[in-house]
Amino acid sequence: MTHPHRKLIHVAAAVIVDENRRILLARRPDDKHQGGLWEFPGGKVEPGEPVPEALDRELHEELGIRVQRARPLIRIPHHYPDKSVLLDVFLVDAFTGEAHGREGQPVRWVAARELDDYDFPAANRPILAAAQLPDRILITGQAERAEDYLIRTRAALAQGVRWVMLRAPELSDGAFADLYRVLRPLCDDAGAVLAVNCDPGLANALGAEALHLNGERLAGFGSREAFGGRWIGASCHDTAQLERAAALGLDFATLSPVADTASHPGVAPLGWAAFGELVAEATLPVYALGGMTENDIPRAWARGAQGIAAIREWW
Repeated sequence: MTHPHRKLIHVAAAVIVDENRRILLARRPDDKHQGGLWEFPGGKVEPGEPVPEALDRELHEELGIRVQRARPLIRIPHHYPDKSVLLDVFLVDAFTGEAHGREGQPVRWVAARELDDYDFPAANRPILAAAQLPDRILITGQAERAEDYLIRTRAALAQGVRWVMLRAPELSDGAFADLYRVLRPLCDDAGAVLAVNCDPGLANALGAEALHLNGERLAGFGSREAFGGRWIGASCHDTAQLERAAALGLDFATLSPVADTASHPGVAPLGWAAFGELVAEATLPVYALGGMTENDIPRAWARGAQGIAAIREWW
């Protein structure tokens, strides 16, 4: 529910990453709104203040550090019963100084995989996903043999891809399951997630960690509890689908097609401007899909995306 007459509190926040890829958390004072919960450091943006300057100021006041490098990560509007906030979140991966609680607040460096063990304000849920999700997703294309899937997936992992979506609608459930069991150890050894684009029942039977819903499955998906794994994403093409994905509590979405793509010839692309407008209204991390290459990642970030998803670029 939106609150058109309520003043929106603009907040700059940071997912701060150190050289060991750990993430810094701070605990809110017990006497403040959402007190006692953990959060990503930051604070209010003053009227007329550029957001990057507000972020640097707040992090210096709270933690004693100065931002050297930051990029947009995600922008989330959230409405609590008693207040509305707009969270402008940046990924900070270079800074000077040693982070410490200058205001007496406990701070802690944690591995990304440990974030689920901490209690955060409700508005931070999409940020938790964005902090753990990669900036690139490989969607598998077609291959004639299981060995070809193995070779191509291994090559993508060697290029640094850490999220592979197994999509093979031409295969029977049995053949899909066999292929998943071949690829899973390869991804596990590389520290990569192997997601499945298939029926949720099959995903549960496989014990998959991540499920991706196509448009038809998104429309018929009942609740998040229907899948036993950690991550659920969805393929979206418009505002209605993005809103449904968010309402179901899904972790992320792909939005396509952004550009012309060989896999869907004749489909009019959104273009970057329309893509950015849709992402600005979304309340979950969104990947740009359709004609994407490595070179498009900075452009996707600039439009508010988590990153890109692609077939041809890494397949």
